Amino acid sequence: MPDKSEKERRKQIMEELRKKSDEEFEANLPMNREIFKKLFDHLDYKLTDNDCDNSLKLTSQFLQNSKIPNIDKTIEWLEENGGGCDCEVLANVEEIFEN
Repeated sequence: MPDKSEKERRKQIMEELRKKSDEEFEANLPMNREIFKKLFDHLDYKLTDNDCDNSLKLTSQFLQNSKIPNIDKTIEWLEENGGGCDCEVLANVEEIFEN
């Protein structure tokens, strides 16, 4: 069984790895984290009264209205991270930001 100093060293290594992973995640985002939050709020509002049509129509409209550069890259990123339609962006991609 590891002694206290070994446990502390392992804890520090894990914290450094988590921090590096978080930094890489942020660096690879196709748009600002705050805009993602606004997108999630927008989808939550729109999908309250409307069913998802299994497309990214609402997401695309939001990105266009927000004048996001390189919308195609953002859509591709969303799809790669579990957002194949508007409700999946809300369910799957938003969850990534909560972790």
